[in-house]
Amino acid sequence: MANFKRPTPCLHHFLLVGVLGFCLNSFVRGQKNNTLIFTKENTIRNCSCSADIHDCDYSLANLMCSCKTILPYTIERASYHSDLTIWFTDTTVLGMLLNFTVVHYLKLSLCGPTPLPREYLAILGLRKLQINSEVEGQFLEQNLTIYNSGDNEMRDKLKVLHKDRQMFLYISVLDTSLFNRYSLLKSYSVENVSSITDHFPSLPYSDIFSTINNKSYIVTFIY
Repeated sequence: MANFKRPTPCLHHFLLVGVLGFCLNSFVRGQKNNTLIFTKENTIRNCSCSADIHDCDYSLANLMCSCKTILPYTIERASYHSDLTIWFTDTTVLGMLLNFTVVHYLKLSLCGPTPLPREYLAILGLRKLQINSEVEGQFLEQNLTIYNSGDNEMRDKLKVLHKDRQMFLYISVLDTSLFNRYSLLKSYSVENVSSITDHFPSLPYSDIFSTINNKSYIVTFIY
C-alpha cells in the first residue's frame, strides 16, 4: 500500500489562503452597488452602497456607504440602470433629481412630514417603483411594476404600429400627492402616443417632448 504524506502546515496554509481568496473574489464580483441619494441639512449626498440601508438612517448611510456631497446647481441629468433609492423631505429637490432622468428601478422614501404639494414628475424608462411613507402613524410600503424588460410582445406591437419611427420611450408621470394618503398605489398607461402635446396638452413639460423626434411614447400615470 502506498504511503501518503500529510500536507505540511505551510502547504495547508497556502491552500487555505487560496480557497479564501477565491471565495472573496467571487463575493466581490457578485456585489452590486446601488445608488442612494438623500438630502440632509440643506446638503445633497450621493452614495454608493453595497448593502441595503434602513430608510432615513442618515448616520448609517454615511458610515456604510461611499458618499459625496453634491451641489444643487451641479446636478445633471443622469441614467440609472441599477437600483436608485432617494430619501427626500420635499418635492423641490426630488424634482431636480428625477425630472427627465432615466431610472429603471426606483425606490422613494419620504423622510419628512406630510402633506406634500401636488407636483408631477416625468421619469424616463421606469420599470419598477417602490414607495415608503408614513401616513397617520402607519408605515406604508408599496411596489408597482410598470413594465418588464422582457416584454417582447409590447415592443413587437409598437414596431408594427410605428414602422416609420426609430424608437419608443416609456414616460412615467408621478403625482407626488400620493404620499399624503393611505391608499393603494395605482397607475394606468396610454400606448401608441405619437405626440405628447396633442394627447396631453395640459401635461406639465409636454412642450419639452415636442422637441424629441422619431419617438413613440407609452405614458404611465402613477397616483
